[in-house]
Amino acid sequence: MHPTLNIAIKAARRAATVINRASRDLEQLRVEVKQPNDFVTEVDRAAEEAIIQTLREAYPNHAILAEESGETGPEADTEYQWIIDPLDGTTNFIHGFPQYAISIALARRGVVEQAVVYDPNRNEMFTATKGGGAFLNERRIRVSKRLRLQDGLIGTGFPYRQFSNVDTYLAIFKELTQKSAGLRRTGAAALDLAYVAAGRLDGFWEFGLSPWDMAAGSLLISEAGGLVSDLAGESDYLATGNIVAGTTKVFFPLLQLVQSHTTGKIEA
Repeated sequence: MHPTLNIAIKAARRAATVINRASRDLEQLRVEVKQPNDFVTEVDRAAEEAIIQTLREAYPNHAILAEESGETGPEADTEYQWIIDPLDGTTNFIHGFPQYAISIALARRGVVEQAVVYDPNRNEMFTATKGGGAFLNERRIRVSKRLRLQDGLIGTGFPYRQFSNVDTYLAIFKELTQKSAGLRRTGAAALDLAYVAAGRLDGFWEFGLSPWDMAAGSLLISEAGGLVSDLAGESDYLATGNIVAGTTKVFFPLLQLVQSHTTGKIEA
């Protein structure tokens, strides 16, 4: 295993300790509203601090882009940047709904090279190194072998902060309900992407995500043999915030269906 990946795993486990401890007494949790339907807790911040401290000990010169603290680092243009979501699925966590994860990725010159998505509820550690494959608890994973969108289980996430695209979402949802085996909206994009890599979902789409929602999961999928793009079929999803992913056979019809509803309609 790549030594850098080992550090990311260590950081994820430290964050999980913070999260698991807090999950035992949710009623004592202090919750702040960043904007409507967008929450942050002291757990998000403490978990992020545990991750950053672990990464800084090993790589003091790397830049860090983290959800709660923003961009930090010795220089903004450093070659290496860690992209962190300490608790993806905060709303789920607050409600005791056990679908959330820690997401940590390392990008070199904008290209993600290391990825960790850790589900502390199930003790499932999804990892990938660019060119080295994707793994779940050290066992190799691959995207599913499903060949048709009609047979695919598709994940998504609905707008919850900004609702200008909600009608477009509902139109895609309506058509996919009829053209897939089912849709799932679980509320943690990083984990949904990991599930595509592990073959539990056959495809995924969402708009308006942040880099820390997608960075680790996108590498997991590509290393597991799947495809990932933005709405134009290009690789700018970390910049645009819009992502479509899936198995090699499900990806293209899913992308075409999403494109048929979104051309010129998606607001950033």
